[in-house]
Amino acid sequence: MNKDFLTPTFQALADPTRRAILNKLSQGKTNVTELAEPFLKEMSLPAVTKHLKVLEKAGLISKTKEAQWRTCEINAAPLKEATDWIEQYRTFWEESFDRLDLYLQELQKKPIKKQKKKGAKHVRKAKTK
Repeated sequence: MNKDFLTPTFQALADPTRRAILNKLSQGKTNVTELAEPFLKEMSLPAVTKHLKVLEKAGLISKTKEAQWRTCEINAAPLKEATDWIEQYRTFWEESFDRLDLYLQELQKKPIKKQKKKGAKHVRKAKTK
């Protein structure tokens, strides 16, 4: 049976704090203290650590110990799997939009028919009473 890698990836990506952490890590390896710094006004260090654990459990980051520092690094493989999965739906939407575009072009070519508004007389009669 195939392991479901997408669910933990999308669960981890669902939180804006974790996405911000990944964004920072996309610039290179960083220690936990530096990663936590922008968030410490809004949350505690243990809360940031919990976010890091979610990312690590999803396989999106890896932590290593270098001297007295814990460093984090982004792992691109789960993001690639998520991107590949999403990509198949991009094709579907592009084809749907192409069909919609063709339909709208056909509508623009047809002359506009004037239609009698049903119920218009009833509205006028109601106003005159």
